[in-house]
Amino acid sequence: MATTKLQGNLVNLAGNDVNVGDKAPIVNVVGQDLAEIEIGNKAQVVVIVPSLDTPVCAAETRKFNEEAAGTEAEVVVVSMDLPFAMGRFCTTEGIENLKVGSDFRNKDFANAYGVLISDGPLAGVTCRAIFIINANGVVTYKEICEEITEEPNYDAALSALKEATSTACCGTCQ
Repeated sequence: MATTKLQGNLVNLAGNDVNVGDKAPIVNVVGQDLAEIEIGNKAQVVVIVPSLDTPVCAAETRKFNEEAAGTEAEVVVVSMDLPFAMGRFCTTEGIENLKVGSDFRNKDFANAYGVLISDGPLAGVTCRAIFIINANGVVTYKEICEEITEEPNYDAALSALKEATSTACCGTCQ
């Protein structure tokens, strides 16, 4: 079982263990307009946060809104926030370069990707994590943040994004 920390205290994560090289699970989350957003079927940056209503999650979402703009990958921020709250956040913060998706209905995404906090004060919401999926639906980058209250490694994630969306041959092509 995977773990992370909340203010230094160990918390367990529930769900599948998805790793780099695995085929990304295909699941739906609910967008701010209540339409479904499919995750796992194309080049995507999936940014998972506990709630957009916290300073760290808000800062992370703003950073990906700026940094991932213009990339070939779709950027989706996933949390358990209600779609209406996500919409208000995006309007207030000027978020226009990414999508927000809620896993509030049945936690399919959180369980499929192994990011559901199963104990402690935040049990039932998602941890802080990033998955990058290439155009073939394969996970090329995974970061489960060691401490939920801290921001992810932006440089590593953005570098992995660039590599995942590069059209240059890596030398292993046939």
